[in-house]
Amino acid sequence: FHEAPSPFLQSARCYARPVRKRRKDFPSHLDDLPPTMLKKDYANVPIINSVDDVVKRLLSLEMASQKEKVKIKTQQLVEKVRRSPNDNGSFEVQVAMLTAKIRTYEEHLQKHPKDKNNRRRMLMDVDRRRKLLAYLRRVRYDVFENTCKQLNIEYTSPPAYSRRITKRWLVKKALCLKVFQEVRKLKAPERLKQRQEWRARARARAE
Repeated sequence: FHEAPSPFLQSARCYARPVRKRRKDFPSHLDDLPPTMLKKDYANVPIINSVDDVVKRLLSLEMASQKEKVKIKTQQLVEKVRRSPNDNGSFEVQVAMLTAKIRTYEEHLQKHPKDKNNRRRMLMDVDRRRKLLAYLRRVRYDVFENTCKQLNIEYTSPPAYSRRITKRWLVKKALCLKVFQEVRKLKAPERLKQRQEWRARARARAE
């Protein structure tokens, strides 16, 4: 026989219980994939139409992992920009594959914002995609425009020159300016003397 806890002790236990945070449901770029679609390895198998419904369900995206869904999404993006059925390495195809990886990384970082390793990989892929798009924009602008439109990419051209401003760089710049000004002050009398000589020669020629 256990004695019932007092109201004070019961409220204290509820207060000490950790509050579980609800995870937000972020929108995914894989939401448009129907769950009845077959996995990539079984989509083109001829015998797949004669198998049982339970087997079809096991081979569909309803039971697939995140990795298998990303494969199908990557294939869909590649089909949008591919030049020919055998095109697997053009700049457009590389941009499509990188876009699928970047969007997967973005969704992962929304749920796990402290994952620095995947953030570094995403930034590396973003930099690679930017270089590929910059090349297409410079060489074949029509292909670049179609690729951005099909993959829903908003391309912003980088600045002509960008540099990370640090405290050390600011101190170095201030020192260089100060040295330049001091040198100008030291050379000012010499420059004034040269100007006077040039003016005297010009007057002599004019006379």
